[in-house]
Amino acid sequence: MGDSFHGIMAFALMAAMLFLGGVLRKRIPFLQQSLVPASILGGVLGFVLLSFSLIPGYTPADFNSLTFHFFTLSFMSLCLTGSSNEKALAGDGVVRGGIWLTLIWTASLGLQALIGYGLIVFYDAVTGSQVGPLLGALITHGFTQGPGQALTYGGIWEQEYGIANAAQVGLIYASIGFLVAFLVGVPAARHVIKKGQNANKRSRIDETFLVGFFHANRGQSATRLVTHSANMDSLAWHLGLLGIAYGITHIWLSFMQKVALGHAPFGISIAVLFSHNMFFVHGLGVCVLMRLIIDKAGWSSYVDDETLKRITGASVDFMVVGTIMSIAFSVLYALLAPVLLVATAVTIATFILCWYSAKLSGKLAPERALTSFGCCTGSTGTGLLLLRLVDADFSTSVAKELAFFNLAIVLVNLPVLFILTPIAPSLDPNTYLLAFAATAFIPLVLMPLMIKKTTPALKPSMVGG
Repeated sequence: MGDSFHGIMAFALMAAMLFLGGVLRKRIPFLQQSLVPASILGGVLGFVLLSFSLIPGYTPADFNSLTFHFFTLSFMSLCLTGSSNEKALAGDGVVRGGIWLTLIWTASLGLQALIGYGLIVFYDAVTGSQVGPLLGALITHGFTQGPGQALTYGGIWEQEYGIANAAQVGLIYASIGFLVAFLVGVPAARHVIKKGQNANKRSRIDETFLVGFFHANRGQSATRLVTHSANMDSLAWHLGLLGIAYGITHIWLSFMQKVALGHAPFGISIAVLFSHNMFFVHGLGVCVLMRLIIDKAGWSSYVDDETLKRITGASVDFMVVGTIMSIAFSVLYALLAPVLLVATAVTIATFILCWYSAKLSGKLAPERALTSFGCCTGSTGTGLLLLRLVDADFSTSVAKELAFFNLAIVLVNLPVLFILTPIAPSLDPNTYLLAFAATAFIPLVLMPLMIKKTTPALKPSMVGG
């Protein structure tokens, strides 16, 4: 039995680091003021312990699989969650705002890849190194997409095409992205509040937000039990739904791998698209179909969306911890110079893109700028956290715009993300660069067309008399 405990204890270590991160945030005023989440604090603590071999029997590689599966769970549980019943979600303003967020995110996806690719070409030429430009371009999947996709695509490039350390570099970029989101985003949010530029004037950073814990008996309880405890626990029921989705996705991929085996039109292996490294993409589709069936069959009363949101939130927390703990210090040290070069340039470019593009969106521009920056350096959750700084109770429409945004970015970027990126190492460099150049510049061209024209006020002489 002892051999079966290795993976379980890896999960236990992640949970312990998350717990300790929460304690550090609660106890240390500096960390409260910096608003660093417990997941990042716990991840950094775990990274330090692993780097100095203070956790016997464990290496960063032991946390790669857990990180991948928590990322997958976060997406699949999110897709099983039903849509909001609020009528405001259908408003033209929400859709328009969601389009703005989509354009900014899409432009960032392309721009980050181009900057990363170009800087590593320059770095290799100047230093004589052989880092490889795709390891620079990988930053867009760590920043704009997040750790799950960085690990997914890096894993495919490493396993299928022999690009050394691609998965590790993707995780390093993702970890830096989370740090950047808060190191740059929090001061920017404070500036917006200080200047009174945020629309929600009730927004403030209070004691509860700083400490990260509610006072006794003041915590929120929003979940609804859908099963009787004498039968089964409600949380177990919802985990069962995710288990079914996981099983269906696994069967589907196993079947399609056999079907696609040996098919390589234009020299491109189709089987790569059905690799288990692409599990989250196919799992997302399975969960969307499952939710559609649940709603059409009238079974939605047996699914509590708040419980699914808690599963999503917990999965994101564990994913962040695992992402940082998965970093191999040796790889970080060996590639520190090119990674920091790319990350610094991309951070500056992303902030400029998000800030000034959002300004064109009109009202709620500061809220959209901060939300976009969070989404383009960390994840949707990071974007929501930065938004919450300037819109504490989400009274503006920006939080609702993210609902539209999350669907739109998948549909708009599906060819680039789910067809081109997995097979990127097999493509001609010009084809790869052209695709991401189009991804960057087409949204920039469309943005001026989105600027809302306001009807000029009538002159007094035209009103009367």
